[in-house]
Amino acid sequence: MSSPAPSPAPDALLGPADVRELAAALGVRPTKQRGQNFVIDANTVRRIVRTAEVRPDDVVVEVGPGLGSLTLALLEVADRVTAVEIDDVLAAALPATIAARMPERAERFALVHSDAMHVRELPGPAPTALVANLPYNVAVPVLLHMLETFPGIERTLVMVQSEVADRLAAPPGSKVYGVPSVKANWYAEVKRAGAIGRTVFWPAPNVDSGLVSLVRRSEPVRTAASRQEVFAVVDAAFAQRRKTLRAALAGWAGSAAAAEAALVAAGVSPQARGESLTVEEFARIAEHRSAAGTEHEEPVQS
Repeated sequence: MSSPAPSPAPDALLGPADVRELAAALGVRPTKQRGQNFVIDANTVRRIVRTAEVRPDDVVVEVGPGLGSLTLALLEVADRVTAVEIDDVLAAALPATIAARMPERAERFALVHSDAMHVRELPGPAPTALVANLPYNVAVPVLLHMLETFPGIERTLVMVQSEVADRLAAPPGSKVYGVPSVKANWYAEVKRAGAIGRTVFWPAPNVDSGLVSLVRRSEPVRTAASRQEVFAVVDAAFAQRRKTLRAALAGWAGSAAAAEAALVAAGVSPQARGESLTVEEFARIAEHRSAAGTEHEEPVQS
């Protein structure tokens, strides 16, 4: 019998002292501007990997790896990990950290030094999973960009500020249901997957964090409208969320009357508000814009 591949050493993951030592050696001070809060608890990153259901054949993309706490935990399990890091110092240091602490897995790691919002391709096989600790200020746009750009991502688990987690996972009718909820649901089935305490971070943030699970829809939303067309309706509906859809969609449709015609054709009450609609209903509205709005559209001023 052939012997199994060596497992990473038990102390390969970063603990509180390791994180502080690494940061000190690099001259890194976490910045609020980039929402940097480094995870210092090995049990937490292993829990994230378990909750993400990372498998031995997964190609995982991680956004914002920082000093590498979660990266190392992902490498323990996944086939490959590609990390996208915007910070110059952190990006330069991470490969050396991986090589030093998990040399037997180093060849399965790749680094992309870039702003995740600008990433259009990744080295190696296409990613099958996204696992990341996302800063509050960019969490939603980065998540949506990655889901759109890499359709092979089947499972996603992101750690975000608790308030953002609530919004992403909110169902129609909820007080916090809005643009992030609808757009995330365009791609995936979304749910809260746990809470993360403040003490596992350095520095400890003044907000709680939550895990959000997104499992890619096996079948896309059935609609003749494009994603951009559907998202335009969503943006318009929530830009003035206190208004009825007849009023909120007037600018989008060309007039209130055209908005009402599109809503009626889609089987949606013109008196409804955006927070009550499913992504499928937004898609139906998008399908009826041109037919309802053509005669009401004003000529474009050059």
